[in-house]
This record gives sequence, structure tokens and C-alpha cells, in this order.
Amino acid sequence: MTRLGTSRLDAIDRALFDRIAAAPLRGTGPWLRALSRAADHGVLWTGAAAVLGAVGGRRGRRAALRGLGSLAIASATANTVAKHATRRPRPVLDGVPSVRRLLRQPVTTSFPSGHSASAAAFATGVAIESPLLGAAVAPVAAAVALSRVYTGVHYPGDVLAGAALGTAAAATTLRWWPRSSDAPPPAAPAAFPAPALPRGRGLSVVVNSGSGNGSMTATGPEETADTLRGLLPEADVRVCGPEDDLAELLTEAADRAARNGGALGVCGGDGSVNLAAGLAVDRKLPLAVFPGGTLNHFALDLGTTTHQDTATAVEAGTAVGVDLGLAVDHTGSRTFVNTFSLGIYPELVHQREKLEKRIGKWPALAVAVAKLLPTAEPVTVHAGGRPHRLWLLFAGNGAYEPAGFAPTHRAALADGKLDVRVVDAGRPFARTRLAAAFLSGTMHRSRVYRTARLRVLDLDFLGDADRIAVDGESVPARGALRLSKNPAALTVYRPPITS
Repeated sequence: MTRLGTSRLDAIDRALFDRIAAAPLRGTGPWLRALSRAADHGVLWTGAAAVLGAVGGRRGRRAALRGLGSLAIASATANTVAKHATRRPRPVLDGVPSVRRLLRQPVTTSFPSGHSASAAAFATGVAIESPLLGAAVAPVAAAVALSRVYTGVHYPGDVLAGAALGTAAAATTLRWWPRSSDAPPPAAPAAFPAPALPRGRGLSVVVNSGSGNGSMTATGPEETADTLRGLLPEADVRVCGPEDDLAELLTEAADRAARNGGALGVCGGDGSVNLAAGLAVDRKLPLAVFPGGTLNHFALDLGTTTHQDTATAVEAGTAVGVDLGLAVDHTGSRTFVNTFSLGIYPELVHQREKLEKRIGKWPALAVAVAKLLPTAEPVTVHAGGRPHRLWLLFAGNGAYEPAGFAPTHRAALADGKLDVRVVDAGRPFARTRLAAAFLSGTMHRSRVYRTARLRVLDLDFLGDADRIAVDGESVPARGALRLSKNPAALTVYRPPITS
């Protein structure tokens, strides 16, 4: 654009600012200024994300996460790149009534508006996952953008540019995190009939008090148990307390269910589901999974996102067949319903587990990351008669999406294959290349990242990889290891899928 064209646009922008400064906009002053302050440092949007996550169900949680991720990209781009590149001065406040002005004026440059970028990014990110929730957030985002001109801290052009940048940032997240369907992934027919259990008759459930309260509606394990008894009054529901052995209680529950011709139930996170799944397969029992952990990956992929979902399936007797992953070494066989990994992740889990009982899971994970990453080293494993230096080996129980570095959800529950992903540490500047590929959304073309769909993966020797992780639980391992699948081995209750 020529200098004359730029000057003309600047003149139009300043004239629009002067007109808005002179416009009365009666009744909007107090709340527009308050709204502008509330959006400082993303506080308004963080609060909105918390509300969406708490009341919006699975779609609300996805919308909140995408909204915050979009905001982070937009804010960083606007405030650390664009502002320093343009260095446009802030508007002169002479024509803005003092009652509208912010008590504390911004000291950064004017173009683009960081508040507008963040607002548009959050609203667009939410709308990508849920147009309905996006429509609810959009008026607030538009009001925040208007408030920046109304209070005199930005020209209209700054706001429009910020909104465009924020919208683009949200669209960019689709490169790393494609929009997922709400429909549960396909599964196989159940290997054996799952009985309908009216009022839960014949169902033996163990509620793990050691799991997080991710999707529990109650405040603790006893209240959760009462909720399940209310949904299924004739079920045998017991709580595993801090002094109890979860594996022992689940074994007793499985034995009761087998005697009664019923089913085994578990309320907990993915580690609890893993234990219950092995017992259910051994005894040819159907499994009822009630989400009760921090993340509940298996329950979410299955489509049983609430206790009511599972109770409905139990009473109706609707079930599907799900593959079970197997990790077999000289010490025996370990199952996984979600994922297996070795490399840096199992060590992170191990460090977290040592701290989480004292400070909680998420703070413990943060401490583990800060402690381990600066000194982390790749592991060397042997496969096909050759050594391989790896940062990570991931194997999903079925196909995961997206295809890039960070899989988030299951695309299939019974496809008979492992979704294997490897981060190769043997190439020069592997960490740098991996980070660049991840940030640019080109992981699928990176030479340090490899994927394969396999029925069996044999590791001849684990070398210095002395720990593995199955369903997020870190356990020791040595010697040779075989990863494989037990197709459709697990029969699990799931409500019918409606179109």
C-alpha cells in the first residue's frame, strides 16, 4: 500500500475515533468501562472458560480449552510481535470524556488491540467446538472490543485488526487439534451378551476414593456412592477407602458379580478402569464404567460421560466389544484400555506419583516437569536387531486423533491395531526439530516423528528404559517386551448411539 493510501486510512481511523468519542452512548459508560477492566490479562475469559467447563459437559470443556488455547496464541502474537513491529501511538484523550477513561492508562503501543484479539480468539475458539456456546460468548467479546474504543485506549482500526488476528489464531488451532465429533467412536459387537440389570440387580460396583473427582457430580466418594445407589437401588455399591486395597475389593466385587450372574462396575479414573477391565475379561463379565477420575479418557471415548449414561445402559443391557491392549514381558502380562508409553512420559508419571499424595496430582505433575525436563535423556531400546534412541514411544489401543504429536481422543475402539507413534532422538537437533514441527503444525512430515498402525510390536530389549506407563500408571519393566491386542475382548456397557 502506498504512503498516501496509508495516510488516508489513518485519517479515516482517527475521524471514526473522534466520532465515537463524541457519541453519548447513554447508559453504557459504567459497564463498558468495567467490562474493559475485567478483560485485563484474560481474567474475564478464564472465568468464562471455568463456567463452560463446569456446566457445558464434554463439549463445553472442549470449547473452553480451545478458547483458552486460541487466546494464548492471539495474545502472544498481538503483544509480543505485532505491537513491537508497528509501534503506533495511543489515541490522544482530549476528546474522550473523563468519565469514560480508564483509571490506569495502558503504556504499550496501540496497534493491534490485544484485548480485541483475545476476545475474538476466545469467542471463535468456543464457536469452533460449539456454535451455540460461541453465539452466547460473541456479544460479550464484541462489547469488550467496543469498550477499547469507547474508553479511548484504541482506534477502531486497532480493534478491527485485533479481532482479525484473534479469529485467525483460533482457526490456526485446527492444525494441531482438529474439531472432534460428539458421536462415540465405533466399537465391535459384544463378545457375549450383557444382561439387562433393572435397578442394578446383580451389579457390583467399587467406587475408588483415590481417584480425582473429574466428572463426579458429588463432592466425595461417599456422596458418589449414594448417587449411584439412587440411580441403581439394587446394585451392591462399595467405597474403596484410603486404607483399602483397590485390587482386592475389585476382585471380591468381580467374584460376587460372577456368582450372581451380573456385572462388574467401577467408578474411578483410567487406572481403576484398567484393573477392573482385566478382572472382567478373566471372568467373562460385562463391565460398567462410571466416570469418576480426573480425566476419564476411557469413559469419554466410550460415550458414558455421566453416571446416568452408564446406569441407562446397565438397565437396558446395551453393550459393545472393546479391544484390550497387552504389554507382555518376562514378569507377566499387563493390560491397557487406553495407552502404553515408554521414554520420558513414564518417568514424569513416576515422579508425579511420589508427590501427588502430599500436594495433589496437578501440582505434582508441574513439579515433576520442572524437575525432569532440564536433565531428561532419551532412552535406548532394541527392535529388529538394532538400537533406537527415543524420546518417546506411544502405543494407543486403537486409532487416536489428531494424527500429530498430541493425540486427544479415540477414533476407534475395536480396530484390532495399535496406534504407534515414536519421537526419534537419534537425529541431529531432534528436540529443536520436534518443537519446530509441532509449532508449525507439520508433525506428520517431521523426520523425528514416525507413526505406524500395527497388530504386534516386538521390542527385543528395553535397555535403559526401566519403566513403562500403562493407562497413565508408571510400572517397572525389563528385558524384552511385546505389545499386541486382544480384539474385542472387553464387553462394556454403552448407551445406544442415536443419530
